[in-house]
Amino acid sequence: MKGLAPIALLAALLAPAPAQAAPADTLAALEGAVAKDSSNVANLYRLGVAYLDRDRIAEATRVLTRANVLKPGDVKILVNLGAAYDAAGQGGAAQRHYQEALKIAPGDSVAACRLASSYYSTGFQTLAMDQLRDIIRRHPRAHCAYFTLGVAFADAGIYRDAIRTWRKVVELAPDSPEGASARESIEVLEKYLTDRSR
Repeated sequence: MKGLAPIALLAALLAPAPAQAAPADTLAALEGAVAKDSSNVANLYRLGVAYLDRDRIAEATRVLTRANVLKPGDVKILVNLGAAYDAAGQGGAAQRHYQEALKIAPGDSVAACRLASSYYSTGFQTLAMDQLRDIIRRHPRAHCAYFTLGVAFADAGIYRDAIRTWRKVVELAPDSPEGASARESIEVLEKYLTDRSR
């Protein structure tokens, strides 16, 4: 954000949003299960998400690519594979996976939000904003769209609108990873605005 200490706002959005991180023993169990049977798509998917959750991006990309080969057209696999490419700084590849997911499931708000976030982070802000407005119009409770919109407001220095938009995230999805990040971001911005007004 311009003028503020770095806040990992986009990273929170681009990372997959599992409800809870898998414990280390679960990761080891998943790795063992995949080692025994590398054709089990469900285990490949769960392992890929667990790797993403731990910022083991290269491993996540490899495992999710394998799952995608075995089960092409699975929207969850495509979206998380896109998230892995985004985390690796490969926005073009990420966007292709999100777009493929949206061809299969045009109403999928998570894929649409991830695509908008990817557009924003790769410099296509106008395209991202158009996408976000469309998501909110079609899915007024899509907290991920409000979260990314808040990022855009904060990045543009429109801090009060960012706070207002993130409050909507907290209202819609208080227990989500985006809700937690929005609360933290609101706190940081409110402190910044208070300090700046002194």
